[in-house]
Amino acid sequence: MSAADNKKLVQQMFTVAGDPDPAVREKSLFIATLADDAIWTVTGQYSWSRTFTGKPSILKDLLGHVRSRLTERGRTVANRIVADGDIVVVEAKGNSLTKEGRRYDNDYCLVLRFDGGRIKEVREYCDSVLTERALGPFPSIEVRAAG
Repeated sequence: MSAADNKKLVQQMFTVAGDPDPAVREKSLFIATLADDAIWTVTGQYSWSRTFTGKPSILKDLLGHVRSRLTERGRTVANRIVADGDIVVVEAKGNSLTKEGRRYDNDYCLVLRFDGGRIKEVREYCDSVLTERALGPFPSIEVRAAG
């Protein structure tokens, strides 16, 4: 796929992800596009910093934990999407509320690497202090390897 194709796919992902209708969000283009052997690295040096290997680990261990901490009304809006070859960079702003009523409106930079129309790698950059303040430290879990 071309850089333009990858960019269009990411734009569509964020359009669906930002839809206020939970039924629309459930049919996640992101999940369908995520490769089975994808990796997601949360950068930095705080409790959330680690690499999640494989689609099951990304969906359950990382995104599942985030969803367990937030109300259903949260969303992330892409403000800028830039593509070059197999890399798409997304600058995004979260708009979420924790179950305890704390705001979690993080700023993100996501670097996605595509291979054949599938997301193979995500590198996430965000405000680590806000993440730990709003969501708490990441729990000590055994992160599953792809397999």
